[in-house]
Amino acid sequence: MTEASEQRPSPVVEVSKRKAAAAARRTRRAPALTVSDWVDAAMSVLLSEGVAAISIPRLCEHLGVTKGSFYWHFDDLEHLLEATADHWCAAQNDSVRGLQGLEALSPDRRLQRMGELLAGDELWKVEYAVRDWARTNPKVFDAVRSLDQRIFAVLEQTLTELGFAAADARMRAGILSFIGIGFVHGRETLPTPNAEQIRATFDFITRP
Repeated sequence: MTEASEQRPSPVVEVSKRKAAAAARRTRRAPALTVSDWVDAAMSVLLSEGVAAISIPRLCEHLGVTKGSFYWHFDDLEHLLEATADHWCAAQNDSVRGLQGLEALSPDRRLQRMGELLAGDELWKVEYAVRDWARTNPKVFDAVRSLDQRIFAVLEQTLTELGFAAADARMRAGILSFIGIGFVHGRETLPTPNAEQIRATFDFITRP
C-alpha cells in the first residue's frame, strides 16, 4: 500500500465526518425537519419535474434549509431516494392514483371510475413521473408492475361480470390496459383525448 493511499480518507469516513458536522450544528438548535419532510419534498420534485431533478441543493432550496439539515437524516442522495421508494411502494400508491375501493364498486361504475381517472391531469403527471422512475429503480419497477397486473385483473373481472366469455374478457382487458399506458406516454406527442373521448373508447371496447 502506498503512502498516498494510506492518507486518502475512505468514503465511509467522509460520510461520517459530514454527519458528525451536521450533528454538531444541529445540537445548537432543535431539528426542524423529519425524514418524512424530506421524503415528501423529494416526491413533490419528482412528480413536478421528474426523478432527474432531485438533488440535495434543489431539495434544500425547496425546504428552505442548509445541507447540514439533509445530512442529519441521510448519508447521501441515494439514501434519500431509497427511503422515497420505500414510502411510495409501501403505500401501493392507491391514494395518489385514486384507486381506493375500486373493487367494491359495481361493474359499470368501476369502468366509469377508471375512465375518469385516465382523464385527470393529476394522474397523467403521476403516471409519467413514476414510470420514468421505474426504469432506474427496481423497487419502483416492481410496484408499477404489481399495480399494472392488478388493474388488468380488475378489468378482466369487471368484463366477466358484465357477461363476456373468459377469452373475450381477457382480450378486452388487455386492450384497455395498453390503451391506458399509451395515453400516458403519448400525451405529449399525440392529440390528448378528453373525458368524453375516453368514455367513448371504454364504451366501444366494452360493448357486447
